[in-house]
Amino acid sequence: MTCLWIGSVQAQHNPIPSVIPKPAKTSINEGHFNLNEKVYIIAKDDALRKSAFIFNDFLNSRYGLSLAVSEQDQPGKTIQLIIDEDTQNPEAYNLEVSEEGIQISGGNSGIFYGLQTTLQLIEENGSMITIPSVSIEDRPEFTYRGIMLDVSRHFFPVDQIKKMIDLMAYFKFNKMHWHLTEDQGWRLEIKKYPKLTEISAWRDSTIIGQYGDFKPFIYDGKKHGGYYTQEEAKEIVKYAADRMITVIPEIELPGHSSAALAAYPQFGSFEMKGDKPEDSKPLSGSIVAMKENGQPYDNDLNTQVPGYWGVHPNIYGVKEETFQFLEDVLTEVMEIFPSQYIHIGGDEVPKDHWKTSAIAQKVIKKEKLKDEHELQSYFITRIEKFLNKNGRDLIGWDEILEGGLAPNATVMSWRGEEGGIAAAKMRHDVIMTPNSHMYFDHYQAKNITTEPLAIGGFLPLEKVYSYTPRPKLLSAEEQKFILGVQANLWTEYIATNNKMEYHLFPRALALAEVAWSNAGSKDYTEFSELRLPTRLAELEKMDVFYRVPEANVQLSKDPKTGRNKVSITPLIKGSKVFYTVDGHKADQTANLYRGPFLAPIPGAGQAPLTLKYSIVTPEGRSSNQFEITIK
Repeated sequence: MTCLWIGSVQAQHNPIPSVIPKPAKTSINEGHFNLNEKVYIIAKDDALRKSAFIFNDFLNSRYGLSLAVSEQDQPGKTIQLIIDEDTQNPEAYNLEVSEEGIQISGGNSGIFYGLQTTLQLIEENGSMITIPSVSIEDRPEFTYRGIMLDVSRHFFPVDQIKKMIDLMAYFKFNKMHWHLTEDQGWRLEIKKYPKLTEISAWRDSTIIGQYGDFKPFIYDGKKHGGYYTQEEAKEIVKYAADRMITVIPEIELPGHSSAALAAYPQFGSFEMKGDKPEDSKPLSGSIVAMKENGQPYDNDLNTQVPGYWGVHPNIYGVKEETFQFLEDVLTEVMEIFPSQYIHIGGDEVPKDHWKTSAIAQKVIKKEKLKDEHELQSYFITRIEKFLNKNGRDLIGWDEILEGGLAPNATVMSWRGEEGGIAAAKMRHDVIMTPNSHMYFDHYQAKNITTEPLAIGGFLPLEKVYSYTPRPKLLSAEEQKFILGVQANLWTEYIATNNKMEYHLFPRALALAEVAWSNAGSKDYTEFSELRLPTRLAELEKMDVFYRVPEANVQLSKDPKTGRNKVSITPLIKGSKVFYTVDGHKADQTANLYRGPFLAPIPGAGQAPLTLKYSIVTPEGRSSNQFEITIK
């Protein structure tokens, strides 16, 4: 038996498989399986046939090939999908490829993932489509492997959501956290409260530039918004479920509720005077938000959906009519989303309104609460009891720890790992999503002038890949409460489909490996140089607007001249590199890289030279301009 590592869009015989995420155990045998129209897929129940049809859709869109699907065994070469009744992990699978056929066994989810791996193993050899003979045993490291999409700051159409789900499924994610409500927009139809889509789903205008770029703010003058009907939401839920992804809805409370309160101000913290809330003690600029003229908030009761970012002071009131409103909303949400988890947000809740609200203070006194933090815990615990009564579980951001954690809550730890560590020590389930490693709205280069506008931060591909979701500060027993990991894509500065994909890819591929593969098998060099290039070339063929990563640049001293020898190797084979070393722009009019070159030597007292370069892929995708100091 000859042992080879393979996996490619074009046959390259890489020394290791190009599958992402990396399987648990792989061995490669001699020979290959020819994939053609004569091959049958044998799927003997409805769930398997559904996975077979999705597999066929991919084959047809990429290769113009569609295979017959049969409930009965067929002569000749086949792809056999076999349910393993004894499997201990429904997401695990075994994949066997030989010259005679393919066999995938496991639970329904596992077989689906085995089919995704099969697709990634496809090689094109001229007009032939082949799959190398391979034996794979695979299983996920974590049960929760998620991406959060914020559609409230900017709305995205159903087709783009489905495209994202397809890509998530291809890389074995199983949770899509759908952030549906925010200060700047409400995105889900609630039939009992039509103003949520008539008013809360729309803002008149949106600030341009970064939050602090213009004081006062400058607005774009364009109405923005939209919402998903309940039928559209159900369609997305089913589409995702067919691809083994659970959609977890998020309805923010008690904060981030300005959009809802613009439509229904009676559910805020104050008594109503006619159709407006009456605040006898307006705030005095203590909130991290500004009015449209760029001044700090003084009178903080929104009368319209705001078009600027930040933490807004208008939050739900602690009164019975508000709880009834939220229970009505959540009842309709639960009818749409079968997810065991309902996300309630719970983050960034300014307490200023509650401090000045006679209604809130009355509840604090009645319930013998210490302060407004305990009032937040009271608020969230009431919502949790309602969800639990309806057979669902509450999940929230780590601020739900403030004032005491609701009894059965799961915590998403975003302000670092501290909240997750505290919750795990309390024996609560945890999803790790620290902003240091999992905020995909952050910049991808230190020099932000080379990047599209983003919220801030710096999160390169390698840092995502380096993350380990189980903190060493936890004991082995406590680590069992870490269910998994999630990336968050907040969209204050992400308004287009291309920009969404730019921020997600290729970082989502690094996350896929963090979430699925065993930490001991991870190797960033192997991932980025030997497997990632194949997948990026594939993403380009799938019309995904990924960020073209930096090339591998090596500097070494030439022994004869003492000059720096510069070598530039782009990740995607066949890419062109254009460069300068004189400080000027490296666009396609610059020097075409044809191989290692010797850099000029600056004179005495002169600053080191800067290598600037850009990459153009074989399919014509252009990178940003990258810079490296030649020392």
